[in-house]
Amino acid sequence: METPSQPESPPEIRDERVEKFLAHLAADRGASVYTRRNYQQTLKEFAGWHQAERNTAVAWASLQRDDFRNYLRYLGRNRLSRAAISLRFSALRTFYKFLTRQGMAGTLPIKNLSLPKIEKRLPKFLTLQQMKDLLEAPPKLLGKLKEKPGPGRPLSAEVCRRDLAVLETIYSCGLRVSELCGLRGDDIDWAEQIVRVRGKGKKERLVPIGEPALRAIRDYWDNLLDPPMGPKPVFRSDTKNASPLKPLQLARRLKVYLRFAGLDPSLTPHKLRHSYATHLLDAGADLRSVQELLGHAHLITTQVYTHVSTERLKKAYEAAHPRA
Repeated sequence: METPSQPESPPEIRDERVEKFLAHLAADRGASVYTRRNYQQTLKEFAGWHQAERNTAVAWASLQRDDFRNYLRYLGRNRLSRAAISLRFSALRTFYKFLTRQGMAGTLPIKNLSLPKIEKRLPKFLTLQQMKDLLEAPPKLLGKLKEKPGPGRPLSAEVCRRDLAVLETIYSCGLRVSELCGLRGDDIDWAEQIVRVRGKGKKERLVPIGEPALRAIRDYWDNLLDPPMGPKPVFRSDTKNASPLKPLQLARRLKVYLRFAGLDPSLTPHKLRHSYATHLLDAGADLRSVQELLGHAHLITTQVYTHVSTERLKKAYEAAHPRA
C-alpha cells in the first residue's frame, strides 16, 4: 500500500472530546502552554492522517487497535525517529485515558501496542571550561562589537546584560526554559539566595541561586528604567515593555553566544540544564538532592545523568590506567 498523502496543513480539530481534554490539561494538570500545544498538534496530525487515509473525520470512540497499527506504519514510512513516534503515542495514550475516565470512550485501543524501542542516548552537556567560555561570551561579544561594529542590528548593552543574567540563572538553578521565562520579580529571595520555581503540573520548588547569577540579575535590573519588582517578569523580551522573554527568543540568543565561544550552535537551552545536573553529580552531589533541584517527579529521570558521569570516568580510566 502506498504511503497516504497527508494534507500539508491538517484541518483544525473541532471536537468536543479534544476541547475538553485540552481544557483538562490546563486546569487540572497545570500543563504549560507548550505541552498543550504539542498535545493539540499530535491530535491534529492524527486527524489529518485519518481524513486522508479513510476519507472521513476521525471518530475517537470508534477507533480500533488496527487503526493505530496503520498509523504507526505510516509514521515509520515517513522516517520519524523512534523518540518522535514514542512522544506521539504517549500523547494519544494520555488522551484516551482521559476519554475513558470521562466515559467518552469505552476502551484503550492503544493499550499494549508494540512501539519501536527508543535508542538510548546520553544527554549532551557542556564541560566546565565550555560553560565558562559561554558565560564570558556576552560581555566579550559586546566589547568586540563596540571596537569594530559589524553588519546587522547592533547589540545593545541592555540586551547583553539580560542575556548574561539569563545564562547565569539557567546554569545556577538548572531551570527549564519555561521556568526561566516564567520567573517573576517576587520569586527571588535575595537575602536567602533562593528562587521559587513554578515547574510542571503547577508544582513549585525552592532552588538555591548563586552569587554570580544574582549579581548579573542586579546589574541587568539596575540599568532598566522600570526594574521588574513584584509580579513582573524577571527577564523581559526587550527594554521597551514588560512582556516576558520568549523561549524561541532565548534559543536564538543562545546560538549567537555559542558561535562566538566556538561551541556547537545546535545546542539548546535545555543542554545548560543537563550541564548543571552533570556538574553537580561530578562534584559529589547525591542523586536524590539533584532530583529535587531539577524538579523531577521520578528518580529514574535523574539517573540518566549518573550514566553520563560513569561514562566519563570509564573514558578517563581507559585513557590513563596502564592496564585498562
